[in-house]
Amino acid sequence: MDAPRSRTVGALLAEMADRFPEREAVVDARRRLTYRAFRDESLQVARGLYSLGVRPGDHVAILMGNVAEWLVTGFAVASLGATLVSVNTWATRRELAYLLDHSETVALVFSERFINTDYVAMLAALRKAGEWPDRLRAAICLGGGTCPEWATPYAELPARADSVPEAPIVEIEATVAPSATACLLYTSGSTSRPKGVPLTHAGLIENMWSIGERQHLTEQDRLWLAVSLFWALGCNNALFALMTHGGCIVLQEHFDASEALRLLEVERCTVFYGTPNMTLALWEHPDRAHRDLSSLRTGVTIGKPDQIRMAMDLGAREICNVYGMTETYANSAVTDASLPAAKRVECVGPPLPGTRIRIVDPDSERLCPPGSTGEIRVRGYVMPGYYKDPEKTAEAIDTHGFFRTGDLGFLDEDGCLYFRGRLKEMVKTGGINVSPAEVEDVLSDIDGVAQAYVVGLPDPERDEIVAAVLVLEEGWTRIDLEHVRRFCRERMAAYKVPRRFRIALDSELPLTSTRKLKKLELPALFEGGPVG
Repeated sequence: MDAPRSRTVGALLAEMADRFPEREAVVDARRRLTYRAFRDESLQVARGLYSLGVRPGDHVAILMGNVAEWLVTGFAVASLGATLVSVNTWATRRELAYLLDHSETVALVFSERFINTDYVAMLAALRKAGEWPDRLRAAICLGGGTCPEWATPYAELPARADSVPEAPIVEIEATVAPSATACLLYTSGSTSRPKGVPLTHAGLIENMWSIGERQHLTEQDRLWLAVSLFWALGCNNALFALMTHGGCIVLQEHFDASEALRLLEVERCTVFYGTPNMTLALWEHPDRAHRDLSSLRTGVTIGKPDQIRMAMDLGAREICNVYGMTETYANSAVTDASLPAAKRVECVGPPLPGTRIRIVDPDSERLCPPGSTGEIRVRGYVMPGYYKDPEKTAEAIDTHGFFRTGDLGFLDEDGCLYFRGRLKEMVKTGGINVSPAEVEDVLSDIDGVAQAYVVGLPDPERDEIVAAVLVLEEGWTRIDLEHVRRFCRERMAAYKVPRRFRIALDSELPLTSTRKLKKLELPALFEGGPVG
């Protein structure tokens, strides 16, 4: 299909509603919306928010799981020329208070609860403690229970919309600039306070169209989306890759392997967006043998080669390996679905159109030749700067205007990028740098090893020693570490062979709220458990 003409989020939905009015756009556990219905409801919610005082330039936060109202509200905010603030559903009260205050949110749309978290109680505690941000003027509560007196029921927005004509909202939507900030996302904050990342309307549409093109998406595709919408992979990458192609988004409120398998089969999903831990959970679930996943075709994932092959074996044969981060509009490089599987599991593809990637020696600032590992730096589809943080912005951009990712990788002769870990994760043992990814690749080839993670541990003689955390395959309760060492010595230089090992359960791995591994916390695992 042709690329969308629109360069703002609200206009994109209007365009898709004109092109595919009766095609399903959004499916969740309760409702099914066509593109026409999606557009109509979004404008109605925009009018309701306008009646509550939301104006162009305001910040509106969303705090809820993957439900249709999340998407309807997000596009309503865009139509008003306001900025969507995507709030982590796993946020603690302290984190929530910081995010709402730092983002200068004027209206919060929230669900009563998410899994076991009672948001009404959490927000009431903020109010009682005097931590309610001064700018936060309106709270809109979604749910079937009793709405607190300090909030407006989401169900009342249609009635409030009656007091606001649709024409002025459409006029506002038409004045939104492609360069305006569409959303403000926050980094996971595993090592410091979360940083606000503003992303523009045009960037969301243009970069995500290219991501969809690498996956070979069409208007016939149906995306299974259990990746949290507050995360860039969900509300940026997945959402707009499908929306720019007129496809359907099948929402799962939160990930559950059994329900995911049911949705994939019943909704005949063709597009798989999943992290390695989600893929593993689906693969190991007993229901998998009884579910028809033959509709799966393409999608996006990350991980080691064996993890990507597992996604392929689930049915997503044309799945794409990707590289990127929130600051770079989710992805900067994506493999093409038509590449041979052997290539797609190893590299993360060439840069997307409009993106430049260079590999730089972080010590000398010189460009690295093809095949040489250095820091990955990105220019093109990159955030304009961290929200209200010029110092961190200056630190993040080099003298040539490239974003310092803090990631290690190399480009091959064809311009394809290979990810090799985090710069901060590099182990320096006896004055020699060791790439954890290289050692992990070798360890992952050992029978019985399901996952391998390499870190550095302090050592008085060598500065650091190489250490490995091993998660064993199902059915394995122990592994011969002498065999592991011999296996490594046959394939790597001696200084790269791990000197210490920790056998861990998958449940012991430290994860962020977005299910990313907190690798800097892995050394703590060596303080207990089976170590060799």
